[in-house]
Amino acid sequence: MPGYEPFLLCDFHVHTRWSDGRLSLREVVDLYGKTGRFDVIAITDHILMKKDLLARVARMATLGRRDFSVTEARFEAYLADIAAEAKRARRLYDLLVVPGAEITQNHIRSRKNSHIIALDIKEFISADQPAEDILRAIRAQGALSIACHPHHRTTRRVEVGTCYLWDNRKRVVDLVDVWEAANRDDLFSVTSLKHYPYIANSDFHKPKHLHSWKTLVRSEKTWEAVAAALRSNVDVALTLYRNGSWAAWELTLTFEVLRSSFGVLRSQSAIRTPQSAMRKPAARVR
Repeated sequence: MPGYEPFLLCDFHVHTRWSDGRLSLREVVDLYGKTGRFDVIAITDHILMKKDLLARVARMATLGRRDFSVTEARFEAYLADIAAEAKRARRLYDLLVVPGAEITQNHIRSRKNSHIIALDIKEFISADQPAEDILRAIRAQGALSIACHPHHRTTRRVEVGTCYLWDNRKRVVDLVDVWEAANRDDLFSVTSLKHYPYIANSDFHKPKHLHSWKTLVRSEKTWEAVAAALRSNVDVALTLYRNGSWAAWELTLTFEVLRSSFGVLRSQSAIRTPQSAMRKPAARVR
């Protein structure tokens, strides 16, 4: 990102009309690209369970005109669309676009629910299997797994709970590569308190979600380098992206200090927020 080298501004949780997003894949790429700010995004449309009740209701509401899941039959076309747009994004915006999917389990009993992102996914992974097997399938492909919105949200929002991975963290911790510590406008500080590797994402579905929590990664702009940085979780920072500006604070804390506090930044380097972003504080680090 201009002015913040060598950190990359990233969003690893983005939905399009391939599932339940409002925008087409091309429109999403153009939205992020035209900001002139973003370096890396991941397209992570839903792979739903075959008997997902919410998807059935949504299909009925659209009179069957829309499918809210990347099915196995559509998976190759989905990856091909991402690959084509990734080439265009790199050429026009120098934007790295990573293929991914959110393997989504919405049970009637929410305590069984898990949403797991697979980044750099290459083969279809069914949501109709235990979460532990989904995580193993992701790892078998050499892909990177993210536990999505793993805890209860602090903001009031009508949606299904997804706490299975957190409730069973002792059993799955060695299978999860990274945990979302921030999702859109919510912070899940419990992931930091456990010192788990963490990131922040928008869970993008519509344009206004662009302004939300994001991740800064210090690495080269290749997927291999970004993935290595996420797994090691060193030189990774969480930041609010608000109308093109950074969150209004100056991050000068070191890695050792943050290990004992919330842990917004995991790095031995400091990041200074532009003075233009300091006018309206967006949040406070306690």
